[in-house]
Order: sequence, then structure tokens, then C-alpha cells
Amino acid sequence: MIRTTKMLALAGAMAVGLAGASLAQDMPKTPLKVVGAWGNLTQYKNFEQPFWTKEVLEKSGGAITAEITPFNEMGLKGAEIFRLMRLGVIDFGSTVLGYVAADDARNEAVDLAGLAPDVETARKVSDAYKPVYDKFYGERFGIKVLGIWPYSAQVLFCNGEIKGLTDLKGKKVRTGNRTLAEFVEAFGGTGVTLAFNEVVPALQNKVVDCAITGTLSGNSAKWHEVSTHIYALPVGWSHVMHAVNIKTWQKLDPKVRSFLEKEIAGLEDRIWKAAAEETQQGYDCNAGKDNCTMGTKASMKIVPVSDADKAALKKALTEVVLPKWAARCPGDCVPAWNDSIGKVVGLTAVAK
Repeated sequence: MIRTTKMLALAGAMAVGLAGASLAQDMPKTPLKVVGAWGNLTQYKNFEQPFWTKEVLEKSGGAITAEITPFNEMGLKGAEIFRLMRLGVIDFGSTVLGYVAADDARNEAVDLAGLAPDVETARKVSDAYKPVYDKFYGERFGIKVLGIWPYSAQVLFCNGEIKGLTDLKGKKVRTGNRTLAEFVEAFGGTGVTLAFNEVVPALQNKVVDCAITGTLSGNSAKWHEVSTHIYALPVGWSHVMHAVNIKTWQKLDPKVRSFLEKEIAGLEDRIWKAAAEETQQGYDCNAGKDNCTMGTKASMKIVPVSDADKAALKKALTEVVLPKWAARCPGDCVPAWNDSIGKVVGLTAVAK
């Protein structure tokens, strides 16, 4: 039995090797340069980096080689990525859509505060709107969208006690985008704009009382060292968009393009599937539970969410967040949202 298993494994390895060799013969040698998202977070370490440096190399039989550098290690904050891609400075790149919300309100469309209470809804929303992004970025930036995926659920980390949304009144909260700021303001708080890597000293020095990020992202960035409570209400998913400069893309061999589209779609699926697990791992690690395997065990208090607050978040979305977003999204933006995301979640955006 053991011998048979080994023979099957060897046969499988030989098949992969032959497939790779065949691909290498079909595809020209293609070196790529990629800019990834935050290098200190698990999404980059567990997915982006190994995908480009190992998987693509192996599956292409050595035909495609890639170098990847996270944008934060390039001295960038993330908001510049798509502008640099439009200029041809970056070929393949990833960034958080919320970081480029100031460029166009469409970048907030998939992640309005309170829009997706679970990862399944978030995926449906993303898939529904992806063609809108591809058209918009193709026409305005000369960029082709290759994938959209989330971080773990975005929640409140607070350096002090928080029992519910009413406790946001009077608090200064770091928010990663405008829609989250409007959510905070709907409950009497003040949204504060800070880069992700500026949050730890801001929480430590009481520049802000709370900050919003992914449950596991916050753990990876050591927010647990400067905060005491997590309010476990998902207010968003901080979607990352991965894209390529269209001119660069068109210069690639058609077989290389087909290969990359297929493999990146698989990467996208894996990250989406991991989002729920990473969300729970974030809670477990920040609370110091034994089943923490992806992060650092801390001693934060995870505050359970009331049904009343879930309803309050939805009310804030429909009465404040969605109408304000619709008012600043120009042209065909609102009709496109209603025809895609609106049908998924059963809402209609109307500017007020």
C-alpha cells in the first residue's frame, strides 16, 4: 500500500513536471515585475508572495519568472499605485481600493460601511461590480482588472472600553476611507485619516481612541499592543484590487496572458475562501486563545455584538452612508451600482 502511494505520488509529480515542461515550450521566457499590497500582513506573506515567486514559476515550467515587492517597502502608501500604473511606472500592482477613494467614489462602491455583513455577501458584491471596475479603469487609467479580494473583516480596535456603537460618540476613530468616516460620524464620532503604518503610535499616544482594520491585519501590525478592546461587528472588508497596465498586458504572448488570467483567478478564489478563517483567527489570536495559529496571542477583550447594533449599522448604511456616497459618485456611477450591487443586496442608491 505504501509502495503504491509512493508510485502514485511519483506519477503525479512526473505529470506536473511534464505539464510544466510542455508549458515552457509553448510560452516564451517572460520576466515580470509586480507590486504587492502590505508586506507585513498575512495576505502578502501567505498568498501574493508565494504565488508570484513560486507557483507561477513552477506551473509555467520556468517560463515565467516574477519579482514582487510590497508597496510599503517601496516607500509608497498605496494611494499612488494606480496612478503609477497609468504612467507605466508599475506593470502589475495591488492596492486597497479604499486608499484611492479620493480619486473617484467608485472605488468605495464594493465596500460601503455595513454593505456586506459576511464574506459570502462581500464576494457576491465584488463579482457583480468587477465588470464596472474593469470598464472604468480601462477607459480612464489604461488598466486591466485581474482580481479583487478582501482582507479579514474590518472591525473596531479601541484603546479603552467599548460596549456598542453608541460608545463611538465623542471618540476619534482612524478610518481607512470616507465611507467608514461617515459611518463613524453617524454615531457621533469623528473620522480621522491616518496611514496604516501611523496607527500604532496614534493609538498609543491617544491621538485616536479607536481604529478600524481587519481582525488579523491588526494583529499582524501589533495593534493589540496599543489597544484593549475589539468590537466584533464587521463594517467592511477592505478590498484589494490587482491589475495590470494594458499596454504591458497586450505586449505579452497570448499564451502567457491566458495562463496568468487562469492562475490569478485561482489565487483570487483562495484568498476569498481564506477570509472567513482569517477573520476568526484574528479574533482568536487577539484574545489569546489556544487555537491561534496565524498570529500573535494577545490579551484583548472581544466584545460581542447586539442585534440592535446590527440593525443600527444597516440603518446607517441606508440612511447616511449610501445616500452620501451616491451624491458624490458622478455620471453613470449610481445607475451602474443599482444594476449590479444593488440587485445583490436589495438596495437602491439615491443621492440626497
